Amino acid sequence: MKEIKLEKMTKDFKTNEAYKTLRTNIEFSGAENRVIAFTSCTPNEGKSTVSLGMASSLAESGKRVLFIDADLRKSVLMGRHQVNVEVKGLSHFLSGQADVDEVMYRTQQPGLIMIFAGVVPPNPAELLGNSRFEALIASARKVYDYIIIDTPPLGSVIDSAIVAKNCDASVLVIAANAISYKFARAVKDQMEKSGCPILGVVLNKVNLKQNKYYGRYYGGYYKYYGEYGKK
Repeated sequence: MKEIKLEKMTKDFKTNEAYKTLRTNIEFSGAENRVIAFTSCTPNEGKSTVSLGMASSLAESGKRVLFIDADLRKSVLMGRHQVNVEVKGLSHFLSGQADVDEVMYRTQQPGLIMIFAGVVPPNPAELLGNSRFEALIASARKVYDYIIIDTPPLGSVIDSAIVAKNCDASVLVIAANAISYKFARAVKDQMEKSGCPILGVVLNKVNLKQNKYYGRYYGGYYKYYGEYGKK
């Protein structure tokens, strides 16, 4: 298995604690929820950052984690992490141009293995729905504690629902003040039609300085726990 170095994600204290909380919620959702799809309603809501951050957090806790970038239409991870070497990805494997060991990459995060999206194919939905993807997930279940899958926005294309058929659960990432309640509800209903339960929603891109409610809540929360244990 080849190694690849990702640009280190910088996390402040609040962000790090938020990922730990999300990780704990996922772990307590049930031992059967091991293959989890992350999606959003529209592009640029931060689902790729959240899903990779979640995979990294799980690996930090000692879990064996496989992260799959299944956004075959418009992946942002290689560019964001400045991966300049030639990489074979999921589209190469699903189209039969590469074996599974050729598309898996070990990262500098112990326990975290990645499969990048690969080149943009002309038929992403068909590739994600073929038997090779199903076989990949089935074999990965035998090796990894968690499989985190970054999928395209479900409000734009149907790919996420196709991927979700092979998943135990899903998480919806929604950017604050970006979409309407009606649109979010429609995306939620679409995901549930795939038979994949939604564990919950991650509210992303919240401005704590402008939002007094969240600012007070998190400010008080961390102040309280900062005093925990003191006389």
